[in-house]
Amino acid sequence: MVARSKSSLASALSIAMADHGLGSPTALKVGFLAPLTGKLKSWAEPGLNGSLIWRDRVNASGGIRVGMRRYMVDLVPFDTKFQPDLALAGVKKLINEDGVKFILMLGGDDLTEHVRDVVNKHRMLVATLLPSDLSPDTPTVIAPSEVHPIYNVTGVDWLKRQDPSLRTVAMCAQDDLHGLPSIATYRAAFEAAGMELVAEHLYPIETTDFGAIVDKLMAKSPDVLCWDTSYEPFLHALTREAYKRGFKGRLLSCTCDNYQELIEQTSPQFMEGFVFQFPDFDDPRLNDSQVNFENPNEFYAEFCERFPHSWSAVSWEYASTLELWKNAVQRARSFDPFSVLSMMKFGGVGHHAFGEAIWWGKDLFGIDNALVGDWPVVMIESGRARIQEFSSIMRWWDRNQETLIRHMRAMNLMWDQRESAPIVLPGEQQAFMRPH
Repeated sequence: MVARSKSSLASALSIAMADHGLGSPTALKVGFLAPLTGKLKSWAEPGLNGSLIWRDRVNASGGIRVGMRRYMVDLVPFDTKFQPDLALAGVKKLINEDGVKFILMLGGDDLTEHVRDVVNKHRMLVATLLPSDLSPDTPTVIAPSEVHPIYNVTGVDWLKRQDPSLRTVAMCAQDDLHGLPSIATYRAAFEAAGMELVAEHLYPIETTDFGAIVDKLMAKSPDVLCWDTSYEPFLHALTREAYKRGFKGRLLSCTCDNYQELIEQTSPQFMEGFVFQFPDFDDPRLNDSQVNFENPNEFYAEFCERFPHSWSAVSWEYASTLELWKNAVQRARSFDPFSVLSMMKFGGVGHHAFGEAIWWGKDLFGIDNALVGDWPVVMIESGRARIQEFSSIMRWWDRNQETLIRHMRAMNLMWDQRESAPIVLPGEQQAFMRPH
């Protein structure tokens, strides 16, 4: 009888421990749906690698505690190759076969109407790096880390304040849903800064020869060449061509990944003063009190050790999103997308990597699903990318919102125009339809 009682007690305790998360933790899967190969690799694979560092740190500290249960995090990547059919297959697999509770995406052309339909059907919480993906039609799509392309206004504003003599600019971008909203935003920023856009060119993503493009942009001797949101291979090619042609003005871009290689291929003098929007995370300014990314210098050192020569604009972004999601899950004590989102947006304020931010976007995206605050302006100084200031996106918006909305509407890029209207290319008598 005593033996049987002890056995029964042990069995009951075992069940209780399992029920309350005191035994072996359960696996929790997060999907990573992005182009891990091809031209957009530098905006996805480094983000996956940064997420792996986040996963390992979370699991080493005991995982995610939801109520009385513990969960070890498992990342499930799917390479879309930036092809709509693969993005659709990927989102179905991650939800139906892998059972993920959250999906990280680069967004843009991967977030097609069909992908949105699947997201809505399953009420899946999805994070994109592009607020231009946001729409009230997909309420569980959020942009909690990056606010492309709106932050690009800060680089233009800072550059003009530092050098008021800059008056003319020439710009180019690839013709997709990364380049086009960025064009509209830069056009608004240049107008607000009193800078004349003297040349503009949109190139297909199949482009391999950038010499003729740079010739066209330099024909009117602009003070500034702007590469918009060109992908790393394109940006490198454009910069090399400008160097070959002896360009003496300022260079401006959304990103400048692997800039050390460009310094080697051009010269330190040519790259000095290049302005963009993404710092290395060993930057001393990331130790400022308002920064909410935990131990950024240590994160950068670990990233460079584990994944050498691959740091990019997105290396930290997906990890930052995961941390926001983890904290919301723990507060909500649930994985339910709307419960988690409610906790993320509680009080309308969130802890963005670069400081306190607000959930915003209704006027521009139709829904307040973008976490927007300050953003760094970065410049290459003595061979290193260094933060010049943390600029307020919202302060610029308060002064210039009508200008930005006008340029977005002129290209049919506002959220209420996307499904019914073709995208109008700037300065061109043509248009193309969004992918479905």
